[in-house]
Amino acid sequence: MMNNKAGIYLVIDPSMEEGLLLSKLSSALKEKLAAVQIWDNFNEEQNIPDLVQKVCELCHAKKVPVFINNRYDLLSNTNLDGVHFDEIPENYSELKVKIGKPFLSGLTCNNDLEWIRWANENKLDYISFCSIFPSSTAISCDLVEFETIQKASETFTNSIFLAGGIKPENIEKLSSLKYNGVAVVSGIMSSDTPDLAIKQYQEKLNRK
Repeated sequence: MMNNKAGIYLVIDPSMEEGLLLSKLSSALKEKLAAVQIWDNFNEEQNIPDLVQKVCELCHAKKVPVFINNRYDLLSNTNLDGVHFDEIPENYSELKVKIGKPFLSGLTCNNDLEWIRWANENKLDYISFCSIFPSSTAISCDLVEFETIQKASETFTNSIFLAGGIKPENIEKLSSLKYNGVAVVSGIMSSDTPDLAIKQYQEKLNRK
């Protein structure tokens, strides 16, 4: 299950040097996280299942679920808990049969309300809106209108996360919205002290 419905959803970049990545992740896990997602940005020479297993081991020790971005094929031979889709997958019912085991699922949504309806009808565990603010790590996302998020909160029954350019100093701009947490990449993983960076986000979220 998803942890801490109101909280931090951490996205990590697997192209980062492995030792540094795992060190920063270990630091981040000193604080409570809703989930961790491994971004689909692997290096060609990487042993992907091996890295995924190392991430899962660290996260599961803290009872934090691990998602893979798009690469649902990795669910079958690793301890991943779920998959995060950047787009609505084709033949989702067939895909679930192919995976062959229960898994958590999420979807990046934009201003298209049909995506939100699809996620709700297919009982996804969460949706994530991207991009809330301009962001160097969300360059493929259009800016999401706050009205779209407000409508989603009226129809989507599970968790809603916001992503893209969110920093502790601009979280207060989201005070009019109903959401469960924020998804963060560089705001945490670029810090020398990811645990302290998470605390800064949490302090702001607790005031919302």
